[in-house]
Amino acid sequence: MRAHAVRWLPRTLVLAAVLAIIAWVAANRDLLDPAALDAWFSGFGSAATIVFVAGYAAGAVLFLPATPFALAGGALFGPVWGAVLNLIGATAGATLSFLVARYLAQAWVARRAGGGFKRLMDGVDAEGWRSVAFVRLVPLFPFSLTSYALGLTRIRLVPYVITTLICIAPAAIAFTWLGHAGRQALSGDGTAIRYGVLALGLLVALAFVPRFIKRFRRAPTAWIEPEALRRWRDDGAQVTVLDVRGADEFGGPLGHIPGALNVPLGELTARLDDVRAAPSAVGVVIVCLTDRRSASAAQLLRGEGFADVKVMRGGMTRWNELAFETSASIR
Repeated sequence: MRAHAVRWLPRTLVLAAVLAIIAWVAANRDLLDPAALDAWFSGFGSAATIVFVAGYAAGAVLFLPATPFALAGGALFGPVWGAVLNLIGATAGATLSFLVARYLAQAWVARRAGGGFKRLMDGVDAEGWRSVAFVRLVPLFPFSLTSYALGLTRIRLVPYVITTLICIAPAAIAFTWLGHAGRQALSGDGTAIRYGVLALGLLVALAFVPRFIKRFRRAPTAWIEPEALRRWRDDGAQVTVLDVRGADEFGGPLGHIPGALNVPLGELTARLDDVRAAPSAVGVVIVCLTDRRSASAAQLLRGEGFADVKVMRGGMTRWNELAFETSASIR
């Protein structure tokens, strides 16, 4: 028992020190005056860049907002060197926060995590560097909190650092340019407008990143032609035909493929067990009126772990055009 307490004592002291510094900084943020910081940094001469990077990194560990540092980097060091120093400082701070979380709490969280939080951690672990890329590319996620949270997962340090460095670059550059534009505007320099517009354009582009990522990550639809499905059935292949139309369409004029399982798209999430219970040796083929609802259903099933899912091209409209067998007749 005593050995266990001694082993945890250094971690407890480090955690207490970090929390104390965070509390002091939060209570004294009004002292961080930009003009005073400018004068203070100029006093360091050639060492000002090192001091700035160290301050940026420390700020990330202490939960200070990253945006003021990025703006200050652009104002103090210009659009190029400011961007470089901001990237170094932010990556160093993210790495330190990651290591603090991993050293202090990762093992403890892993032992006690359960329920939704454990599923979240497992999901992040499964995605690996892609999870880091997503939260770093979108500047809406709190920088410091994200760094600490990722430290609680099992993501390896090197991929984390490399992905962080690459993916924070767009936002770092944008805020650096905004800081530089503000400084130039105060001095009457006409180039301020150019840098300001470029920075705002880059930030607007970043706002669309989640949509682009979602489209990029969406698995391509696996199609099957009606003729191929009919051959499977004629050959006696065990295939689940899942019809995601409403009950009125299922029993309507176009009929349905004999033996098809009818689960309307709106009910599919709640009736996944019905789909799993259906006999299938070659997978699931999804059918609707055309194929739009079927494609949405296929994405849903793949997200729930169904490995072999296909969409019948053209749906029941095409099936009837080909005069294939329906529930009402054999042609």
